[in-house]
Formats: sequence, C-alpha cells, structure tokens
Amino acid sequence: MVSLARKNLLEDIPRFLVAQAGIMFAVSLVTIQTGIFNGFTRSTSLLIDNSNADIWVASNTLVHTALTLPIPATSVSQAQRVAGVDRAEALIARGAIWRQNGNEINPVRAIGFDPKGQLFKPRNITQGSLSDLEKPYTVMLDSSNLKSLDVNNIGDVAQVNSIPARLVGLTQGNRSISSDPFVFSSLENANAYVNSGQATRLSCKMQSGSEDIQCTNTFETQQTTSSPKPLTDSDSITFVLIRANPGQDLQILKQRLEAAIPNTRAFTQAELTRKTQRFWQQRTGIGFILGLGAAVGVIVGGIIVGQILYSSVSDHLREFGTLKAMGASDWTIYGVIVEQALWMAVLGYLPGIVLCFGLGAWTFATQGIVILITPLTAIAVFGITVAICIGSAVFAIQKVTHLDPAIVFKA
Repeated sequence: MVSLARKNLLEDIPRFLVAQAGIMFAVSLVTIQTGIFNGFTRSTSLLIDNSNADIWVASNTLVHTALTLPIPATSVSQAQRVAGVDRAEALIARGAIWRQNGNEINPVRAIGFDPKGQLFKPRNITQGSLSDLEKPYTVMLDSSNLKSLDVNNIGDVAQVNSIPARLVGLTQGNRSISSDPFVFSSLENANAYVNSGQATRLSCKMQSGSEDIQCTNTFETQQTTSSPKPLTDSDSITFVLIRANPGQDLQILKQRLEAAIPNTRAFTQAELTRKTQRFWQQRTGIGFILGLGAAVGVIVGGIIVGQILYSSVSDHLREFGTLKAMGASDWTIYGVIVEQALWMAVLGYLPGIVLCFGLGAWTFATQGIVILITPLTAIAVFGITVAICIGSAVFAIQKVTHLDPAIVFKA
C-alpha cells in the first residue's frame, strides 16, 4: 500500500508541486502570523525582561508599563527602609522627542537607570559600555533604530527634547513593536531630558493711540548646564525596582511596600509581565488580526490539498476498483488516501518551517523585529498541517466510499 500511495502522489509532478506550494503557503502563513504574535507579545514586556528585580513598584494608576503616572523619587528611600528589601533602585521610563538636524522629530521613550546599579541594564550591548552613560548627556540606542532616528555612528549628537544627546553605545534586541524607540541613559540624564523643553514668556503692551492690548508669546529654549543635576526629592520617577532578601515571601513584601509608599501598587516581575502582555493581547486588535491571517492560511491550504487529493482519487478510480475486486477492504483504500495526505503534510511542512526560520532571522537582523517561533509553535503548526491534510483526505475518501468494483471491467 505504501508504494501505491507514493505512486499516486508522484505520478503527476506538476500537480504534486502545486499541492506542496499550497501546504507551504498555509504552513508559512500560520507560522509567521503566530510568530509575529508571540514576538509582539514578548516585546511589550521588553523593559521588564531587562530587569533583575523581584518586585516593581509603580503608581496605582498603572495600566501597563508604558501607561502609568510618575511617582516621587522619595519612593526609593521609602522602599529601602521596608523590612525584607535588600536593594531598591529608581527607573525612569517616559516619552520624549528626538530631534535630529534641527527639524525632523521622532517620538522616543527615555529610559533612565543607574549605570552602576544591579537591577536594570540594557541587554546585548554591542558597542560602548554602561560606564559611558555616566558622562553628561550621553545615550545608548538599539542598532535597529539608527535609521529611523537618522543616526549613523557612535559620537553622533542629536537632541532629546531641547538637550543634546551624544550616542555612546549600541544594543541589539531592544526594539519593542508596541513602543517608541528606547533611549537608554543615566537617571540624571533621563531626568534632564524628560523635564527639558521650551519656556514661554508672555509680554503685553498698550498700543499707542488705542485701548487695545497687544500680547506676544515668545518661546525660549532652556539653557543647558554643563552636567545634569542629581535627582532630588522633588523629582519624579516611574518605577522603583526591588530586590528582596533571600527567602523573603514576595506577596508579603508587596503588601508592606504598598503600605509604606502611598498611592502605589507592587507587582512581581511575572505579574507585571502578565498584566502588560494581557493588555496588548485583549484590549487591542492585534490578536484578532493575526489570528484571522492564520485562519486564512489554514482555509487556503485545506482547499488546495482537498482539490489535489480529490482529483488524484478521481484519476485512479480504476486502481481502487481493482483493489476492491481483489478483496481489499474500504479501510485499506482509506489508508492509501490518508497516507498520501500524510506524505503531503510532511513534505509541505519541512520546507515551509525552514523558510519561516530564515525569514525570522532576516527580520531580526535587518529590522530588529522578532518573529518568535518556539518549539511549541513548530509542533502545533505541524499538527495543524496534518489536520489540514487529513481533513482534506476525508473529502477524497467520499469518492471511493460507494465505488463499485465492476468499474474495472467497464470500457
């Protein structure tokens, strides 16, 4: 029966290749859509993944890591005094404007942290070092964002809001699809960036010979000092990162932190990751759109495979009639058709999944976008591919269910 299944499958090579192309299309579409969804979901919690903190303390208004109100810088010292806290560090994560060549502007997200700290640092630093960020008005960018921010080399200078920003380092793999480009800097630099801008001055005077008042609003760029000032109690931050003492129950420590720091909520790293990812999965249309694309791939692949198998069975009715005349059971014939479907599934899946891995590597290298294909995803897609082919075989099986063996003797 194995040789008959292969013979039927390979007898018409052009038709076979069309079928395999259809399966490859279905495999690729389902895998890529699922990989983009997984990569997008992971990228939403990229900031959290860069941290070694056990607990994140944020405003009680937090919706996700990019949508929250600031908290006072005094929260760090308050957290450090809580029993069970080994270390507390501040983190600033706020929006800003990147200005290059004087005119073109881009939204960015200023990420401020302590370069000498232990609870946060950008991963995969490819050029420069954390100590470079201790210099005044210096930043690191992800290499995938250089083109969009119109930056070419280490040492280039742009502006964040109204303050110069000199590029001193590059990272890789720190691009979030859901967020503006990250601009990593020290706490002092980030605080200066997010609070800088233009001051306005309104001057009014009476017009001569008239009772009308003429007012002029003047925008003035704030002067930049030689170095940013250290954080003070009057400054604001976005998060307090907490490392707990060994053996400390994190749920109990969360309650202590929330009681000690007014108007805040505490999250374990896993809780904040889950909260952020769930927001993007459930409160945006990304999951529906990518799922719809995957469903289209399944439908198209199923239609193509079904047509090929049905046509193959129709062309070989006499062979199946011969088998029946020789005493072969219906299940034997069904086995031939199902085996054809399984061969098509395997031979269509393998090149399709290889193509997806290659495409994923290319997009990460050139765009910094992760198409995350996990082993579980690959296994699930193979199961879907087999289901498509077996489901298509059911339609072909209907053709031989009531086949009369006498067809062999008909002209």
